[in-house]
Amino acid sequence: MRASAPFLTIEQALLGFVYARPLHGYEIYRQLSSASGLWQVWRLKQSQLYALLTKLEGEHYLTATLQPQDARPPRKLYALSEAGRNAFDQWLKTPVPHGRQMRIEFLAKLYFAQRQDSVMALQLLDQQALVCHQWLEAHQAQDAAKQGEDFFVYAVQQFRTSQVEAFLAWLAICRRALEASV
Repeated sequence: MRASAPFLTIEQALLGFVYARPLHGYEIYRQLSSASGLWQVWRLKQSQLYALLTKLEGEHYLTATLQPQDARPPRKLYALSEAGRNAFDQWLKTPVPHGRQMRIEFLAKLYFAQRQDSVMALQLLDQQALVCHQWLEAHQAQDAAKQGEDFFVYAVQQFRTSQVEAFLAWLAICRRALEASV
């Protein structure tokens, strides 16, 4: 299986589309490109999708069976393998380790967590908030140390601190909205 390169976020997210039930590539693309879905976070061409599905099948995270169609070539129906399910579950439950991953990777995780279970989504929000508090403490310690030094270094530290504070405020808003919808 995967011995070298880590998963790309999109590869892990694709596993989530077939988590509940097997789907063919075009149905995965339709769900991915839904205006209320992950299309809000990133865009993927259909040809890229099929290349990634083939790669995940080759690495044994997906299995595929051919499904015959009248007057058309058979299509592949993709399902999660045990390795794929384990990889997806681990990815989904793990908060992102860097602020730069909030915009795409965390949003993808939140998308799939809330599709599976509100409790899982709340846990993910809480775990990410804990990680963000750790980032904030680290940035605030650096801010205090850098305040009297180079202005640009200080400005960058303030920018990063402000981003983490915004992440925490957004996570709290999401948590309240999710709790209200349950």
